[in-house]
Amino acid sequence: VSEWKLDKHHCSVLWQTNYVGAAGLLTGRFNEFGMNDVTSPKMLNYIAIGQPLMDTSWAFYENDPTKTYFNGYVELNTSNTGEPGRDLGCSISNFGTTALVAGTQNLTVINLAKIKSTKVEFDPLSADYIVTLQFTWQGKLSAPLTQTLVGRLKYNNRATIGAGTTSTYDVFGLQLSFQFNCRDFGIVSTSIYDKIEIDCNMNFNNK
Repeated sequence: VSEWKLDKHHCSVLWQTNYVGAAGLLTGRFNEFGMNDVTSPKMLNYIAIGQPLMDTSWAFYENDPTKTYFNGYVELNTSNTGEPGRDLGCSISNFGTTALVAGTQNLTVINLAKIKSTKVEFDPLSADYIVTLQFTWQGKLSAPLTQTLVGRLKYNNRATIGAGTTSTYDVFGLQLSFQFNCRDFGIVSTSIYDKIEIDCNMNFNNK
């Protein structure tokens, strides 16, 4: 069995919030994200098409959540709502970041939102896990702000693909959901609601 690794091609980081003054939701995804502890020395512009940092800052133990941990990040200027006018315009200004530059992965402080788990424990009321995490983002502030949040982690059971063949491998999935108040980060746009909901859908394999 090979080492477990993130299958980024089958993962997503999604966001949604209410459109203020209307019943509908605003939704989107981040095209570029990863599972790495992006410390200050790594916060750079990288000349690269794909992610420049390895997705190695995680571990999952189904029966011992005290050993489970993860670090993750998104590149804010890769928010994709399916509406180019919004993605290239108001989303950039609302996030307090800069526009995309072709061939560059922007991991600078103004373009990153990061999470770091500090505790994972069984949820006594379900088959899920409760995660305490630190959420760090600068937004429209003059410096990054870190908040302690609580989220829910769901485990999608391990399964075998291609059983009985020479290319057999296993997969499993994790889904982390949490929310935060964007006003705490200096976001004053009246087009979006205070609460932003995040869903991180991560799939792993041992190919």
